[in-house]
Amino acid sequence: MTKERIAELRDFYISELADDNIPFWLEHGLDREFGGLMDFLDAKGEPLSTDKGGWIQGRFTWALSRALEALEGKLEPEKRAEWLEAARLMAGFVQNKVLAGPGGRAYFELTREGEPLVLRRYLFSETFAIIGLAQYAKLTGDRSYLEKALETLAVHEANRGKLAPKIDPAVRRMRGHSETMILINVFQVLRACDPGRAADYTAKIDAQIEELFRWFVKPEERVLLETVNEDGSRAEGPEGRCVNPGHCLETAWFLMEEGRWRGDEALIRRALPIVEWSLERGWDRDFGGIFSFVDLDGRMPAQIEWDMKYWWPHCEATYACLLAYALTGEARWERWFEALHDYTWKHFPDRVHGEWFGYLRRDGTIANDVKGNHYKGAFHVARFELYAGLLLDALLRKGSGLAALSGQETLGRLGGSAS
Repeated sequence: MTKERIAELRDFYISELADDNIPFWLEHGLDREFGGLMDFLDAKGEPLSTDKGGWIQGRFTWALSRALEALEGKLEPEKRAEWLEAARLMAGFVQNKVLAGPGGRAYFELTREGEPLVLRRYLFSETFAIIGLAQYAKLTGDRSYLEKALETLAVHEANRGKLAPKIDPAVRRMRGHSETMILINVFQVLRACDPGRAADYTAKIDAQIEELFRWFVKPEERVLLETVNEDGSRAEGPEGRCVNPGHCLETAWFLMEEGRWRGDEALIRRALPIVEWSLERGWDRDFGGIFSFVDLDGRMPAQIEWDMKYWWPHCEATYACLLAYALTGEARWERWFEALHDYTWKHFPDRVHGEWFGYLRRDGTIANDVKGNHYKGAFHVARFELYAGLLLDALLRKGSGLAALSGQETLGRLGGSAS
């Protein structure tokens, strides 16, 4: 990849973040009266409902706070002030409303005013609240938000594995990959935001990585499975054969970023096959793009939407390949990045009203033109654009390879350090 191409891509990704993605959500979703984000928006950005999803509140708090940190000195003063106020409104809603559930649990859905509607048996709303509040605490220096994030982490740890299971464990005991995956990233964010406890968070990341490779990664079958039996064996039926390429690729780049932070080439080399396997199975050779679900044995997946092209796997896949190229310099990863970049930017962005469509048919046509709901919101696209821009900036300044790109100083700000 030439320096000219790297510079072009860096400027493109940062512009998409700062001039399209975040402004869209601030204009159409930010609730300046009650705080938080109204995330259920139509193609033009008009609200289809004023109810608020718990996932999105923590996720957008993180995205805004991390972007403000990374773009320090790069935003116009008026835009920075607007973003800071939005981050304050988001963090306050998370702290005071989302995390007001029984025992400190986080709600999955709330009214516009913050009254609780849905408390789910999953702990994902808690994880997103943790990263959002921790990142806001780092941005502002207000440790009360970090303390709330750590209280929520304690709630998560106290409840993990103890909530009502999806399947009766007396009949079938199972493990899911998604929580292990998310916790790797949660502890990465906490380590960056709470460096005094870095060793503790690194140990927790090690435990999640051990879980991942012990139970879910199957080199003999060239797959990272989404769900397994308690002993790691293949579960019954389509659930046991389910491959979620987006989750696999997201996990892989979490691992590569961990290897990058540590300067650990061995960990990066453990992650790269997951990228390879997931692209082999997940890439649609007829129409391009990443399938939502794949059956391990090549049979018909149980999910009716298996062949749809969702926005978020394309964010994860494209960044994973860019990171793989940056760390290894291998041409195959550059080719994959360019193919995914081309597909993604050709099909998902809405150049009329802004932001991205999230749900495409297999042939790339739009299946549903909503810009947001309680799952698709201001997170995956923003994180992808920000991290791609930061990585490309580091590539331009430092060059490729682990020796050039490892360490905390490459992970923080555009054109600067992490400190």
